[in-house]
Amino acid sequence: MFIPLSDANPLRHVPLQFVTLGLIAANVIVFVVFQSGLMIQGMEAAAYGFGMIPAVVNDYAELDPRALAAPETLTLITYQFLHGGWMHLISNMLFLWVFGDNVEDALGHLKFLVFYLACGVAGGIAHLMIAPMSQAPLIGASGAVAGVIGAYLMLHPKVRVWVLVLGRIPLRITALYALGGWIVMQFVSIALSLGEQVAWWAHVGGVVAGIVLVVFLRRRGVPLFDRGMS
Repeated sequence: MFIPLSDANPLRHVPLQFVTLGLIAANVIVFVVFQSGLMIQGMEAAAYGFGMIPAVVNDYAELDPRALAAPETLTLITYQFLHGGWMHLISNMLFLWVFGDNVEDALGHLKFLVFYLACGVAGGIAHLMIAPMSQAPLIGASGAVAGVIGAYLMLHPKVRVWVLVLGRIPLRITALYALGGWIVMQFVSIALSLGEQVAWWAHVGGVVAGIVLVVFLRRRGVPLFDRGMS
């Protein structure tokens, strides 16, 4: 639908968004080392060993002990740092780069880390509830990043964002239209069953968690919906 490029939204409470930067670095390092094939030939092994497999978590199936790398419940965390390819990784990290810093600024470093992981867990739980017997591993930061999108929309709907529509048309629109449109597209994709390999419900679970959690975790005095902004 669109690629986020930048936003006109300076940090107000922290000098540097080092948790956001650390999460981006962690995702890139994990992909390069364990999944890209540049260093280790093991993309499928990593996906099954650290991805979240609903049938295994729900005890409908057992993973081959030779592939087991993380406890079943822990995969709700580890799956968030794996990706299915370079484009999957880059798209998630672009959204996190553009929108994560202001959410971290509004929450604080530690609470943002907890928030990010919790949104990823919520996305994983939504996916395993909708597809409880699926034996395909869920991987990707999309659920956690969707939480960041939901939180940003709650905090800064009036901020203008540069986006690349259809990969080639630059537009400067408010976050309300950009991110609101992204959220609507998730439900449209679910209704039309677009792309069976995409865990749309993980996105929805992450968004809902982000919308709810930011209300309670934001710093005291940080307004919602850009209140006070002209």
